[in-house]
Amino acid sequence: MNYQRAEFVISAAKLRDCPPDSLAEVAFAGRSNAGKSSAINTLTRQGQLARTSKTPGRTQLINFFRVAEGRYLVDLPGYGYAKVPLKVKDDWQVHLEHYLNTREPLAGLVLVTDIRHVFKDFDLMMIDWARQNQLPLHVLLTKSDKLKRGGVQDALQKARLALEGLEDASVQSFSSLKRLGVDVLSQRLDEWLEPAQ
Repeated sequence: MNYQRAEFVISAAKLRDCPPDSLAEVAFAGRSNAGKSSAINTLTRQGQLARTSKTPGRTQLINFFRVAEGRYLVDLPGYGYAKVPLKVKDDWQVHLEHYLNTREPLAGLVLVTDIRHVFKDFDLMMIDWARQNQLPLHVLLTKSDKLKRGGVQDALQKARLALEGLEDASVQSFSSLKRLGVDVLSQRLDEWLEPAQ
């Protein structure tokens, strides 16, 4: 897959607004300040593809980026940090669960979390959801440039322990700033998005 060819298609408020031509898609989920949009921009080498903001919680819709015919990356609303009204948060939660529970082309979930805070409540909820729904999961420990090598290894070990018992789960460290881990992420996405030969 050539992720540099990714292009924005639509921001969906509800499931019915999602692209009808999707054959396979991978959703990126994470807390509002985890570096989700930055990870997508680093992967695609497009600085402004997914909107990043100094104000966490700006992604309030489900954003679809086409990487090939019928293949999509999906940026889900950030959660757990944003300074938005409770009613709006509740709405996000409902749409998020609806998408995750009923979206048929969903091939895998990338859980983006800050390597310095492995795992918060929302992350554990997403891991549990992946376990219950038997959905392949890849954990991206972002901002790895903020820790020394030993700290990175400790965080990876902690994450692996939390993922025990999950059949199809993997974890890696990642840094948008230094572009570390892009190849590992691309390879995992290819497994989910490449059409079966």
